[in-house]
Amino acid sequence: MLRKWATFGSVAAGAAAAIGASACCAGPLLLVMLGIGGAWGSRLVALERFQPLFIAAALAFFAAAFHRLYRRPEACAPDEACAAPQVVQRQRLLFWVIAVLAAALMAFPWYAPLFY
Repeated sequence: MLRKWATFGSVAAGAAAAIGASACCAGPLLLVMLGIGGAWGSRLVALERFQPLFIAAALAFFAAAFHRLYRRPEACAPDEACAAPQVVQRQRLLFWVIAVLAAALMAFPWYAPLFY
């Protein structure tokens, strides 16, 4: 049971780090689209120097989650939910959906000029 939450924690932390990595570029654009501008956008641009750290953290957390899901799967008793193949399949699908969305967020600075 603890390993399940550890995998979820790794995926959640990776997603949060990906959001932090894109805050400098996607954040101001999102605020402008919402009609909020000015000082908020300039404060988010200050996070740009931390972008490599956020990206490294996101990749490390996603690597840990990948390791827990594929390399060292959880050993479960036959009556637990994690023993069901549908549960494992759903966890892996959710991992890949979040990882792809996080990769799009982390790569936002490269394709952001298309939106400006």
